[in-house]
Amino acid sequence: MVNYKELVEFIVKYLVTQPDAVNVESGEEENGTKVTIRVAHEDVGRIIGKRGATINSIRLLAKAAAVKAGEKVDVDIVEE
Repeated sequence: MVNYKELVEFIVKYLVTQPDAVNVESGEEENGTKVTIRVAHEDVGRIIGKRGATINSIRLLAKAAAVKAGEKVDVDIVEE
């Protein structure tokens, strides 16, 4: 099983200005793995990107790893 939490956390920490504020949680659900990203308020825009391009790229990388392992994964960002 791929560790999606570590994969997403590695990517996100290099994108933000406050890497210590990054919190990535992973949990199993009935239809696969759900990964939740929390970052500092100032870095939410960096993770989402223009028209959602950055978060979609992160999702694509996680899903590519999941397809190779025969699993399903969903990546979400929580805005607080």
